[in-house]
Amino acid sequence: MDPHFAQAPRFNPNAALIKGVVCGIRVEEVEHPLMQKIRYLDKLVDELAKGKALEKILRKPA
Repeated sequence: MDPHFAQAPRFNPNAALIKGVVCGIRVEEVEHPLMQKIRYLDKLVDELAKGKALEKILRKPA
């Protein structure tokens, strides 16, 4: 694993609920675990940059 991710706090357990496309790649279809975590962060930043409220971005399990 990348040393930066190894030292970071744990990922939110609901991160796997992140869906959608960022940079032309569907985040839920990324196979490599590290790359998927990077795409999750990309998607979060992308939504925040569009002005979406954090409460509307975060999802809760069904």
